[in-house]
Amino acid sequence: MNILKYKDYDGSAELDMERMVCRGKILFIDDLVTYEAPSPAGLQKEFESAVDDYIETCAFLGRAPKKPHKGQFNVRIPPSLHKNATLRAIEDDVCLNDVVVRALEAYIHSRTPRSSARRLSKVAKISSLPPRETTVDASTVEDKATRPQR
Repeated sequence: MNILKYKDYDGSAELDMERMVCRGKILFIDDLVTYEAPSPAGLQKEFESAVDDYIETCAFLGRAPKKPHKGQFNVRIPPSLHKNATLRAIEDDVCLNDVVVRALEAYIHSRTPRSSARRLSKVAKISSLPPRETTVDASTVEDKATRPQR
């Protein structure tokens, strides 16, 4: 998903192939505000218009227009990972929150595309495998070496 930005608001940008339009919604708010346009350039304009309308509507209703991020969230992880992360944090004399903050910062600042990350993880798995023992039949090697090349 692509992200649009305007006046400190974020919005999604997606292609609807069934209807052949670009569409999106304002992210991180308490209400559902959507927009659509026939082109990406038009979508940015519609997003900006939707943000302006949203701000005006919230002012008219007398309520805060944005749902703030509290800085807290729940993460579900396997118990063994929770235990091992806690033990490592104790060994490193840091709290588990610091570990999570560092991991999230590293994730955000790494610009490796997802597809490259998947390929890299496959390479890492392969490179961590123990080397295979191979046996070579000497007669086969000699036969190939003496055979004329095509």
